[in-house]
Amino acid sequence: MNISEIEMIIFDVDGVLTDGTININDDGSETKRFNVRDGFGMRLWLDAGFKIAIITGRSGEALKHRLASLKIDPELIIQGSRNKSEALDIILKKTGINPANTAYLADDWPDLVAMERVGFPMAVHDAEPEVIEAAAFVTSRNGGHGAARDAIAHLLKAKGLYNSA
Repeated sequence: MNISEIEMIIFDVDGVLTDGTININDDGSETKRFNVRDGFGMRLWLDAGFKIAIITGRSGEALKHRLASLKIDPELIIQGSRNKSEALDIILKKTGINPANTAYLADDWPDLVAMERVGFPMAVHDAEPEVIEAAAFVTSRNGGHGAARDAIAHLLKAKGLYNSA
């Protein structure tokens, strides 16, 4: 696979865009902590004309607010996914992008089947060993601590767009 041909990155959320911690307040509301550098990298990727999609097994308002602030297309966000391979099919159909031109950043077992189907599977530094083994690229940073930015920088460099971004 020529990674310079990647057109879209799909991100898992918990353990990738967050450190995997789930904070539940006394009233039952949930909060998440996101890394501003990841968000900046995601905006660079989008501003360069590429797509971002989200496939996550959980659902929550905190994620909706974060993704809206980054201007991620709501049509490319799948929350509450129990089958990430089926969710991948939905995203690919909506975008018309070939799986070979898709990257996927993940951390845990539920992502493995979808990772195996894309052109450039990636894992965060602190991913499960099986996910790291399935990855073509492993970030130098842990999930929620700049891993998404690291992955985006890697792809932008491969495309020769890093300096102009």
